[in-house]
Amino acid sequence: MRHPNHAAATIALATAVLTAACMSDSSQQPASNDVTLAIVNARVWTGDSARPWADAIAISGDTILSVGSSAEIRKRTTDSTRVVDARGGMVTPGFIDAHVHFLTGGFALSSVQLRDARTPEEFTRRIAEYARTLPAGTWIQNGDWDHENWGGELPTRAWIDSVTLDHPVWINRLDGHMALANSAALRAAGVAASAEEISGGSIVRDDNGELTGVFKDNAMSLVERVIPSPSDVQLDRALDAAMAYVASKGVTAVHHMGFWDDLPVFQRARDRQRLNTRIYAAVPLRTHAQLATHIAEKGAGDAWFRVGLLKAFVDGSLGSHTAAMLEPFTDTPGETGLFVTEPDTMLAWMREAERAGLQLAIHAIGDRAIRSQLDLFARVEEEFGPRDRRWRIEHAQHVHPADFVRFAKHGVIASMQPYHAIDDGRWADKVIGTERARGTYAFRSLLDNNAMLAFGSDWFVAPPTPLDGMYAAVTRRTLDDANPDGWVPEQKITLEESLRAYTSGAAFAGFADGTTGVLSRGRLADLVVLDRDLSRIAAPEIRDAQVVMTVVGGRVVFERP
Repeated sequence: MRHPNHAAATIALATAVLTAACMSDSSQQPASNDVTLAIVNARVWTGDSARPWADAIAISGDTILSVGSSAEIRKRTTDSTRVVDARGGMVTPGFIDAHVHFLTGGFALSSVQLRDARTPEEFTRRIAEYARTLPAGTWIQNGDWDHENWGGELPTRAWIDSVTLDHPVWINRLDGHMALANSAALRAAGVAASAEEISGGSIVRDDNGELTGVFKDNAMSLVERVIPSPSDVQLDRALDAAMAYVASKGVTAVHHMGFWDDLPVFQRARDRQRLNTRIYAAVPLRTHAQLATHIAEKGAGDAWFRVGLLKAFVDGSLGSHTAAMLEPFTDTPGETGLFVTEPDTMLAWMREAERAGLQLAIHAIGDRAIRSQLDLFARVEEEFGPRDRRWRIEHAQHVHPADFVRFAKHGVIASMQPYHAIDDGRWADKVIGTERARGTYAFRSLLDNNAMLAFGSDWFVAPPTPLDGMYAAVTRRTLDDANPDGWVPEQKITLEESLRAYTSGAAFAGFADGTTGVLSRGRLADLVVLDRDLSRIAAPEIRDAQVVMTVVGGRVVFERP
């Protein structure tokens, strides 16, 4: 173990580097008084409790110069200022998506689309049609299928083998915790019926012991290890597609949950000044030593691209029945899910990350997984003492009522994705029962217990559309329209609470709260213009609002014709 003073110095340095990286593109004060962009005749929700509303904003370069009245702002413009009339539309801080798989989302935009396939026949037909557009031998990936659309039967390779003879197929369920391989993919991976089970995962077999082609969580590595890596050109195109798409949805920054191979893609775009989206990238917790060395040698980055976040998994997902639950699933009484990472291993990694002063984002979905992770946070806090850690539990979907208070107690941010509530709400009662569902996507209970919320999408798993997420958090109307008053309606939150979770809450969760998340003088000019004032419409109409303009660092990166 390091000497305590050495450890404290390392933590202080890492935190300082992370915070400074957020501020490196802006001095916190405008460099000049020249207004380059002005937005007037707007309903500006600033997110600043000292001045929550205004009707105009002036930008100088990449920085907010002034927030005030249209008359005041117009006086500061010159012939070279671009003046945008918002026509009464709403302006908010740029939306920050606190949990995405950015490059996978970019690749998925051009892959086979299975999310809304309603029957096994449609599922097969779409794959067949897509396969015909590809050269022989090309892997078919992504897909985002949802077997609940046709009643819950898992797909099998027998459904698709005859239409994919020339293509290995590896398509994931929309939650990313299980995937289907066709026979060509199994041959390429050398996986036979005799394959042994893998800890933290599951291989699905039929009644005769044959592989169905479905692999869950850690078992997915059996196939993933042989999938060819994409080229730099393909990766750059995926990033460009992802940035363009989220800009059209008002997203100005993302927290990317990925791997070391992703970092050169982002750095290449940063070096070429091609980034239109701010990126805070996570790498696996098991690589904590590599990240500490990277930051010590190269720094954490800047306001466009930063590192410093470590991601790990406690369990799987509810839809895959791999979420770790305290009690058995209602529909499969013999199962309680699984730990993807055992607590002893997790604790060892956490201690090393703590000594390096790195931030943790831990995936925990089931109530047993969440409780286990809260226990580990408490243990590390007791061992190492207080500091500004900004620990995160990603998803925090099914919290036991006794554990709500523990988030604030240990300074744990609930990094959640509200769209999941109106998606999973179609079938979650079947899986865990109505009583446990009362603690599912429990936004209200978490806020009432003083927890910090940071909202995101989990794209590719769900669409990276904050307006849909706000609609979900405020109405909780499920996608099938079966719950017009909201699924578990007591967990609804207000529009303003939802906006804060997508702006200042997400900024705080990424150590960027000093520069983004609020519209005030001296902060980075990241904002969104909407076609209507969300505070003056009925809650169900939120999802009908349109993004008119997205501005990142004072640059217009999306503008609706």
